[in-house]
Amino acid sequence: MRRRIALGFSLLLSGCALTPDYERPELELPAAWRDPEYVGDSIANTPWWQLYSDPQLRQYIEIALEENRDLRLALERVYEFQSQLTFTRADQFPFLTGEGSASRGRQSRDIVPGAETNDQFNLAANLSFEVDIWRRFARASEGARADLLSTEADYRTVVIGLVGSVANAYFQLRDLDARLEIARRTAATRAESLRIIEARFRKGTVAEIDVNQAQVELAIAEVAIAQFERGIVQTENALRELLGRNPGEVERGLALDEQFVVPEVPAGLPAELLRRRPDVVAAEQVLAAETARIGVAEALRWPSISLTGSLGAITDELSDISPSEVKAWNLLAGFATPLFNAGQLKAQAKVQRARAEQALRGYEATLLRAFREVEDALVAVRTFREEHAARVRQVVAARNASRLSRARYNGGVVDYLEVLDSERTLFSAELEESNARRQSLDAVVGLYKALGGGWLPDEQAWEEYRWEWWGP
Repeated sequence: MRRRIALGFSLLLSGCALTPDYERPELELPAAWRDPEYVGDSIANTPWWQLYSDPQLRQYIEIALEENRDLRLALERVYEFQSQLTFTRADQFPFLTGEGSASRGRQSRDIVPGAETNDQFNLAANLSFEVDIWRRFARASEGARADLLSTEADYRTVVIGLVGSVANAYFQLRDLDARLEIARRTAATRAESLRIIEARFRKGTVAEIDVNQAQVELAIAEVAIAQFERGIVQTENALRELLGRNPGEVERGLALDEQFVVPEVPAGLPAELLRRRPDVVAAEQVLAAETARIGVAEALRWPSISLTGSLGAITDELSDISPSEVKAWNLLAGFATPLFNAGQLKAQAKVQRARAEQALRGYEATLLRAFREVEDALVAVRTFREEHAARVRQVVAARNASRLSRARYNGGVVDYLEVLDSERTLFSAELEESNARRQSLDAVVGLYKALGGGWLPDEQAWEEYRWEWWGP
C-alpha cells in the first residue's frame, strides 16, 4: 500500500499533459536548388572573417559587432528573455518564505483590572507548492524557453544583417571612390581637349560648335564629380553609424578591383535552412512557444491542487525562539476548480489555438521567403559575375575606340562628333564596370545572408555561454 501511495504521488507530481508535445510540422521542401552548379558544402559554413579579404573591412565588422547600438539592443533582449525563463520556470518548484513579527501590548485596566504589558514574538517558515497536475507550469516554461530561443535567433539575424550592411556600405564607398577617380580623370582629359579645341577655334580651324560640345562634355564630368563626392561623404556617415560612431571620414583598405570574390559559391541543401537561417529558427520557436501555451490555456480549465505548510515558534521571550524548539506547525492541502465562468476559459483556449495557427502560417511564409531569397541570391551571383565580365570587355573595346576616334579626328578624317560619342561611351562603360564589380561583391554578401551565414568568430564560446544560461 505504501508503494502504491508513493507511486500515485509521484505520478501526481509529474503531471500529465493535456496537449501533445511540439513536433516540427511536415512541410514540402525542395530537394535541391534550381541551378545544379551550386552543389556542395554551403558557403554559409565559411566564417565571415574568411569571406572578406580586406583587412580594413574585417576591422570595421569587428568594431560594428562590438559597438553597434541595434546589436546591443538585440543582445539586451536576449538577457531579458533569459531572466523571463528563470522567472517562469520558478513556478514549477516550491516557494519557501520566512516571516517574523514582534508585538507589545496591554489591555485597558478599566476593562481588565490588573492587566499587564505582554510581549509576543513570532518566527515561522512557510512552504507553498502547487502540484503541476496538468503540466501547466511545464508548458509555460516550454513557451518561455522557445521565446528565448526565438530572441536568440533574432539576435543572430541582427548580426548577419549588420555584417552584410557593413560590407555593402564599404563596397559602395570603394565603388564611389573608383567612380570619382574615373570622373576626375575624364574631366582632366576633357579639360585638355577643350583647351586644344579653343586654340584651334582661335586659329579658325574648327567651328564654334566643337568648342560648345567640348564644354558640355566637361560639365557632364564635373557634375559627376560633385555627385560622387556627395555620395562618398553620405556613405562614410552611414558606415560610421553602423560602427556606432559619429559622422566623419573613413579609412580605406583595398581598392574595389582588389576585393576578394569567392570563386565558387555552393549553397548546400535547402533543408539546411531549417537550422541555419535565424529568421526561420525564430519563426519555428514562435510556433513552439504558442503551441506550448495551448497546454497552459487548457490546464486552466481543470482542477488545481495546492500544498501549504508552516513551521515556527511563538513565545513571550525572544530568547526562547530557537530552531530546536518548534512550538507551531501547520499542513494544508486544498484544491480549486472552475465551475462557471461564462465560457471564458474555453474561449481563452480557442484564442491560443488561433495564435498557434497564426504562428504556423508565419513559419511557413518565412520558410517560403527564405527559399526565394536564396534562389534570387544564387542567380544574382552568377549573372552579376557574367555581367561584370561583359562590362570589362566593353571597357577594353571602348578605350580602343576612343583612341582610334581621337587619332582619326586629329588626322582630319572625321568630325568632333565621333570623338564625343566614343568618349561618352568610354566614360559610361568605365562607370558601369565599377558598378558591376560592386554588384558582384554585393551579390555574394546577399547570398551569404540568405543562407544564414555570418556567425560570430567565437561560436564555441557562444554555445558554452548559452548552455550555462538555459541548457541545451
